[in-house]
Amino acid sequence: MPKFIFAYHGGKKPSSPEEGEKVMAEWGAWFQSLGASVADPGGPVGQSHTVTKSGVDGNGGANPLSGYTLVSAKDLGAAEAMAKGCPMVKDGSGQVEVAEVLDM
Repeated sequence: MPKFIFAYHGGKKPSSPEEGEKVMAEWGAWFQSLGASVADPGGPVGQSHTVTKSGVDGNGGANPLSGYTLVSAKDLGAAEAMAKGCPMVKDGSGQVEVAEVLDM
């Protein structure tokens, strides 16, 4: 079955430990609903840097990555349907970029 990467952009840092617990519970419930489709739950990432031939930009680009997940799905449409359940998509605080991981 093809694999797809969910590249997370945006989101927000919880303002309290209680809000953090709530957010983690929402992510846990979403991952549980995806079941065996989750090939690698991934996780949040720190500040990104863009490396090019001319140097390194520490600003992370126009739409910096905030995390990732790797899922298995029958096709791109199925992967996109899974991504719609992402907590930060549902609350409007972020977005999910979906791309197929190609076999080389």
